[in-house]
Amino acid sequence: MTVDLFAGISVSDHDQARAWYERFFGSEPAFLPNDVEAVWEVAEHRYVFFEVLPEHAGHGQCTLFVDDLDGWVDAIVARGIEPEVRETYANGVRHVTFRDPDGNEISLGGAPLEAEER
Repeated sequence: MTVDLFAGISVSDHDQARAWYERFFGSEPAFLPNDVEAVWEVAEHRYVFFEVLPEHAGHGQCTLFVDDLDGWVDAIVARGIEPEVRETYANGVRHVTFRDPDGNEISLGGAPLEAEER
């Protein structure tokens, strides 16, 4: 069975959001379903999209758990977006939070460093 996952984030301004998410993901959208949405494929059958819904903008949270957290963060920073929060939980899991122009949280998580070295 194949399941496609779409994680959505509400934004207030299409052009501003598209520019920010293109910088964040380092690419143009995978597809544009209509005039108010843009979709990025982050892994096979897994997508993050935004939709212009100003009344809901700024309340979204989305976390991508990635196998190369430092690589992802370094690439995003190189494209001009700085993380708002970097934290390491008691179990060693790392979490880096970015905020889009509306204040939505898009975060990256990564395994403890010791687990990566094994």
